[in-house]
Amino acid sequence: MSAVSLNRVEIDLAALCHNCRAVQQRVGPDVRILAVVKADAYGHGLERTAQALSGCGISAFGVAEVDEAVRLRAAGIGGEIVILLGVFPDSFAEVVRHRLSPVVYGMEGLPALSDLAVAAGVRLNVHLKVDTGMGRFGLMPEQVAGMVEALAALPGLSLAGVMSHLPMADSSLPATKAQQRYFADLLASLGRRAGSGVIHHLANSAALFMAPDAHFDMVRPGISLYGCSPFGGEPMPELRPVMRFVSRVAQVKDVPAGYGISYSHTYVTKRPSRLAVLPVGYANGYLRKLSNRGEVLIRGRRVPLRGNVCMSACVVDITDFPEITVGDEVVLLGRQGSEVITAEQVAGWLETIHYEVLCLFGNQNRRVYIDGNNGLEP
Repeated sequence: MSAVSLNRVEIDLAALCHNCRAVQQRVGPDVRILAVVKADAYGHGLERTAQALSGCGISAFGVAEVDEAVRLRAAGIGGEIVILLGVFPDSFAEVVRHRLSPVVYGMEGLPALSDLAVAAGVRLNVHLKVDTGMGRFGLMPEQVAGMVEALAALPGLSLAGVMSHLPMADSSLPATKAQQRYFADLLASLGRRAGSGVIHHLANSAALFMAPDAHFDMVRPGISLYGCSPFGGEPMPELRPVMRFVSRVAQVKDVPAGYGISYSHTYVTKRPSRLAVLPVGYANGYLRKLSNRGEVLIRGRRVPLRGNVCMSACVVDITDFPEITVGDEVVLLGRQGSEVITAEQVAGWLETIHYEVLCLFGNQNRRVYIDGNNGLEP
């Protein structure tokens, strides 16, 4: 039996499935869903997240790299797994062995991948990515027709999808609609050259909720599955946060007025103060940027961080709440009683985005999976 961790991240699988159903209701039965589980499912744990989503009816998953896809296959995930960053020759054998679907945006290496697929007696699905305004991965639109024809000449590969990505779906509806129309016009210009049954997909979480015309045949939700609004700011009422980050009080101490707290004494007490020392710091993803900015919940009360966050410790001021004691649960992200600290709030203190918060906390701490009221070990 392993020792109990001082800090843990709780992943609520029931909330994850609730969010999945919210997405399904939003897009309707005729639009497929590709669940984006890259970056260890945004810090929520790749295998357990995909297994839970599979149980909710999801049969297509998006990962960043081949090794993530191989982990999903080892965890029993069937269906289509799309490699969003594309593939390189040193991973071709795994792509063929596990019947993976790479995103492609150039012909480099594809004849060799086709030859391997033919030798194995399979045809691999590929998704052709077009840059319609993201300025990142993807063919320029004028290159697409030639690429479609080149792919048709490779017997081991089958064009399964044409896709693009939206850079401003969370901030500009006019720009998103213009890009959606551009993508639709491009698809129309391809006509039958792309073949029948090819899936067209463009929408991320923001477009999924804001731009129904961008749904096409499939959507690619990521942040919304994990219960956060793709628009930042206030959480969306139809989504439930999946992640909760908790620690506990390690020490309670009284100090006089004028007492310096933590490294560099960036905070000096203005009155006789009671402090709680927490065994969590930037090694746990609770970054130094939170020093003298962040808040945590203890016994349902918000208490402020004081002084610099250390590698494995930080300090909060509990002077106004003398009932707080050693061993009390501390919530750094999530709900406790009627209070809640959201990923959006933490992101504001960090001057970043909530995507980064989830990855930081989820990937730097022990995860415990919860389904309803049943605690499940990872």
